[in-house]
Amino acid sequence: MNKNFFVKTHGLGNEYIVLDSQNITFELTQKAITRICNVNFGIGSDGILLLADSDRADIGLQIFNPDGSEAEKSGNGLRIFCKYVFDYGIITKNEFTVETKGGIVKATIEETVNNKAKIITVDMGQAIFKSHLIPTKFETPEVDNVTIEANGKSFDVNCVSVGNPHCVILKEDLSIDEIKQFGPYLENHKMFPNRINVQFAKVINRNEVEVLIWERGAGFTLASGSSSCAVASVMKKKGLVDENITIKMQGGTLKIKVDPDFNIRMTGEVREICSGILSEELIEDANL
Repeated sequence: MNKNFFVKTHGLGNEYIVLDSQNITFELTQKAITRICNVNFGIGSDGILLLADSDRADIGLQIFNPDGSEAEKSGNGLRIFCKYVFDYGIITKNEFTVETKGGIVKATIEETVNNKAKIITVDMGQAIFKSHLIPTKFETPEVDNVTIEANGKSFDVNCVSVGNPHCVILKEDLSIDEIKQFGPYLENHKMFPNRINVQFAKVINRNEVEVLIWERGAGFTLASGSSSCAVASVMKKKGLVDENITIKMQGGTLKIKVDPDFNIRMTGEVREICSGILSEELIEDANL
C-alpha cells in the first residue's frame, strides 16, 4: 500500500476518509484534518477515520470531525471503517471487534459483493440515560422532556449517550430550515459540556421514525448511525416504538434493534466512493 493512501466511503451519504496511522508521512493535526475535509481545498468529507493499534480489540479506530475535534463514536463511521479493514485485507474474518474512544464495538460483515463488504452490523453498546454520564449539566437524574431555550425558542429535549452524547427532540413536523437554524445553538448549549448531537424526530408508526440530524462538529448531515441509535433508544424508552425500528433519514435508512436492556444493534449499507494518494501539495498546504 502506497504512503498516504486514502479511501473515501459513504454510509447513506454520510462520507468519511479512511487513513492508516502507520502509513501517513505527516502529523494529523487539527489544521490538517480541517484542510483534508474541506470540499474546496481538500478532498471533502464529514470526517476522518484513522486506523490505529489496539491492545483491547482486533483493531483500533480514532474518529475526527471535520472541525478537527475527536468523536467518541460514529455509527456510519464504524461501518465505513469496518468495510475498509475487511475490503483491504487488514481483517480477514467476518466478525471482529473495534476499539473506539466510546468503547469496544463488535462488528459483523452480513453481506459481501465480489469479496467487498456491503451490509454491516455493529453492536453499538448500551444506551445510557443518566444525566451526568451523557454528560449534561441537568440536575435531574435523566433528561426526559426537559425544556431548554436556544436562540429564543423553547425545545423539550431528551438526552442519551450511545458512546457519544445526543439530544433528541420529538416533532410533529420536520423542517430542514429549523434544524439548520437552531442546531448550532442546541449543539453548543451551556447544559452540554462536551457539546451534543441533535436530532429532530417524528414517529411514523411503531416500527418507523423519520429523523433530521445536526451533527456535533459537522453540522447538518444526511445520515448518522449513532444518531439513529440515539433516536431509537429514546423512542423505545418512551414506549413509542417496538424493538426493531427503521430510521429514515435524508440519505437513506438504517435498521436498529433495541433490546429490553437497551443494547443496540445497527445494520446498514456502505459503499466506497474512491481511493487514491494524498498529494504532496495537499499535505504541504495542510501543515502550513
